[in-house]
Amino acid sequence: MCLRRWIAAAALAVTSQAAPAEVIGFADLDGWVTDDHRAALDVFRETCDLTQGAEWAPLCRLAGDVTDARAFFEVFFRPVVIGTPPAVFTGYYEPELHGARRRGGPFQWPIYRRPPELPEGSPWLTRAEIEDGGALAGRGLEIAWLDDPVEAFFLQIQGSGRIRLTDGSVIRVGFAGKNNQPYRSVGEELVRRGVYQPHQVSAQVIRSWVRRNPVEGVALLNFNPSYVFFREIPDLSADRGPIGAMGRPITALRSLAVDPAHVPLGAPVWVEKDGAVPLRRLMIAQDTGGAIRGAQRADIFYGSGDAAGDAAGIVRDPGRLVTLLPIDLADSRGPEG
Repeated sequence: MCLRRWIAAAALAVTSQAAPAEVIGFADLDGWVTDDHRAALDVFRETCDLTQGAEWAPLCRLAGDVTDARAFFEVFFRPVVIGTPPAVFTGYYEPELHGARRRGGPFQWPIYRRPPELPEGSPWLTRAEIEDGGALAGRGLEIAWLDDPVEAFFLQIQGSGRIRLTDGSVIRVGFAGKNNQPYRSVGEELVRRGVYQPHQVSAQVIRSWVRRNPVEGVALLNFNPSYVFFREIPDLSADRGPIGAMGRPITALRSLAVDPAHVPLGAPVWVEKDGAVPLRRLMIAQDTGGAIRGAQRADIFYGSGDAAGDAAGIVRDPGRLVTLLPIDLADSRGPEG
């Protein structure tokens, strides 16, 4: 599906699957006054022209001339709690992996371009059929070969990455499609098997378990039938984040993935994340994810590289998600609390 058709469908979903909503005041947002609203406004400008709905266009035009960022949000938006907290926050990042253009030595695990016959919206081959069955082997669809099956798996979970090749060059890859199979959490499966308790599971724990149990580990990864295909992004500079669902680069700790059936893509979202590292920050809904479902569900983008991965991999925290909507849209969602 092309980008604009996808965004239009997501916008339709927002209106057709409305969750309970409560309009609140900016004084009700914990930490609102001390945030860097200018930083959030800069990220909002990146994608505001793609936000669907007549109410957004004039705000996008006004955003270009704003001198007081906090006043801009307070005057033209209303905070709306969509759905019922507590929220569930997780984190994601852009990994940097090691790979080669050709198979050989440690580089045995391919990432694939989108097959031309991949259907829109209909379930296709499972992960096991692609990985173990070799359904795509020998067709020239390989973008690169990676040196670690676990990292290849998590690259698909993240949806984008940097691959450092054997000659020292780096290629950027981004989401190009999926096999439309349901996403199943391998972490939850380890809990179901009694291997770990829920509070023990993280990306690092999963990596470690799969590497210690290579045969069972491959079977565990195949428990998730969902599979992601990639495309090369040749003109994305190293200082920019990966491309999000809106087709523009996303920004560390200012962009997040949401469920567009409830939160409009491009909307400002106030994040009140609790847990070991609390976070109070205005972010922009610029991405989506296969596991991100529900009005109070969000995935925070932590940046690129190993440090970002370490920070993102331990996040599974409660809190509250508050969407900032244009006044007319907010008034249509519910009375002010």
